Amino acid sequence: MTSKHRYEKSRGFANVVAIFARFPLFVPKQKCYNKETMGIKQKLVKGVRGTLPTGAVRSLEESYRKTRVKAVSARYGNPAKGLRVIAVTGTNGKTTTCCYINQIWKQAGYKTAMFTTALIEVAGKTQLNDLNATVATTARMQQFFADARKAKVDFVVLEITSHALDQHKLDGVPIEAAVMTNLTQDHLDYHKTMENYAAAKGKLFAEEPRYIVLNRDDEWFDFFDEFTALEQKMTYGKHDEAEAKITATKLYKKGSEANVVFDHQTELELATHLPGEFNIANMTAAASVCYLLGVNIEDIITGVADLESIPGRFERVTEDLPYEVNVDYAHTSDALEKLLQTVKEITKNRVILVFGACGDRDAGKRPIMGEVAARLADRIILTDEESYNEDPTAIRQQVFTGIEAAGGAAKTTEIADRKEAIKKALDVAVKGDTVLITGMGHEQFRIVKGEKLPWNDSAVVRELTEKA
Repeated sequence: MTSKHRYEKSRGFANVVAIFARFPLFVPKQKCYNKETMGIKQKLVKGVRGTLPTGAVRSLEESYRKTRVKAVSARYGNPAKGLRVIAVTGTNGKTTTCCYINQIWKQAGYKTAMFTTALIEVAGKTQLNDLNATVATTARMQQFFADARKAKVDFVVLEITSHALDQHKLDGVPIEAAVMTNLTQDHLDYHKTMENYAAAKGKLFAEEPRYIVLNRDDEWFDFFDEFTALEQKMTYGKHDEAEAKITATKLYKKGSEANVVFDHQTELELATHLPGEFNIANMTAAASVCYLLGVNIEDIITGVADLESIPGRFERVTEDLPYEVNVDYAHTSDALEKLLQTVKEITKNRVILVFGACGDRDAGKRPIMGEVAARLADRIILTDEESYNEDPTAIRQQVFTGIEAAGGAAKTTEIADRKEAIKKALDVAVKGDTVLITGMGHEQFRIVKGEKLPWNDSAVVRELTEKA
């Protein structure tokens, strides 16, 4: 590098640092970023990444995020301090596991707060989470903690993503118990490798919470088992060595049952309104952490049974049709595979799948999802999901590559317009079929070409079936 280039690079670095220094560490309460502020942030990010080596960029980002979370937390009065927090992480099943835990605690007579991808609840007051973002802003999370503290809740149940952990969004939050659901391919656009993805999740357990609950059946179990709990660790699953061992299961169209034996001696007969082997795993994870924390057996059983539904999580949309219509958030190949396996088991006739893939996300999973759909669905309607800033035609083509490779082209119809795709599925469905619409789940809008558009799969189904 010439002296001139070194000078220009150092001058560029100085400019970046100057911008960085002017950018606010926190946003005051009740104030949102305006376009000018967001423009500064975007220039900052672009300037940093274009000027500095990757390692330096990472170091600067780490420093900024750690400083920012401390500043925002202090602005809100460090509201997480003193809260008893149960955190759930993993690729799939986080929201459902959190909802089971929350319901069990309420059944046991405790006041709770919960923050998940689908629902936000404080002291019994529930609202849909319409953020449509992988990670809530630091300020939004601190406001949630402040609300929980003001309500004097006994427990806080948090769904924690790998992004939130990697970006230090929850630094300083006292984690009493940490739960791992599973680790399968997702977010490699961000983490690049599965090892990096696992390491990001591992940050939750590296803090040595009092209790750790791990999925003994998960492929990445050995990695997470290296972490130690301050007091006790418990494993769950069908594996012979699981300490909360699932010994028997029954699947129905409107629910599931399982026998779970704790510590080789205490047997629980659990029944849930949510169908599927994957939901049996989720309720067992929830039962395990609550058992560790001292909830009595009767409250665990009743709490699990009381959870009737979760928006966008295998949600049964309508009751008065000769066929079933379910909406689910499944947006990874593993989640889609487990969902389709369950639906095939409880469906008398065909499984008609309406699905696509999200833009600006891990493109590597798209053909894999196509292969899963081709292998397990009887009829496929390939459509758009949220393209963000990508070409939706290109996204569909990547999914179709997997469908074609698995021999599913002949049973696939491609309809770009999502509403028309859903209409097509409803039109061809007959008695005994199940129409399964995946990818969007509970979400209330879609982002297409950078534009935020109102949208909800369940609402679209109801609109179309009411017109019919």
